Amino acid sequence: MFSTRTLINIKKSSHSPPLEGLGEDSNKQDKNEGEMPKMKTKSSAKKRFKLTGSGKLKRKHAFKSHILTKKSKKRKLKLTHATLVHKSDEANIKQQLNLK
Repeated sequence: MFSTRTLINIKKSSHSPPLEGLGEDSNKQDKNEGEMPKMKTKSSAKKRFKLTGSGKLKRKHAFKSHILTKKSKKRKLKLTHATLVHKSDEANIKQQLNLK
């Protein structure tokens, strides 16, 4: 009788269109009406900084990725450990991370 392709087309066309005003899109418009859009976090800052439990920002040291042969063992060891972000830079980084 019918080929499988014809049956699939019949099944696809047999649904009724959604009613206006009852869809998900209309609810989203009502909820977000008059609100500002969400602020996006800077991806680079998100990868480089972590927030400690006390609210300070933790960062890694630079100069530890390459050309390590001329650096002393002591220097490389000190660069391994994380440290805190300086007070003067905290406000700028917190703004990039959308923290208050």
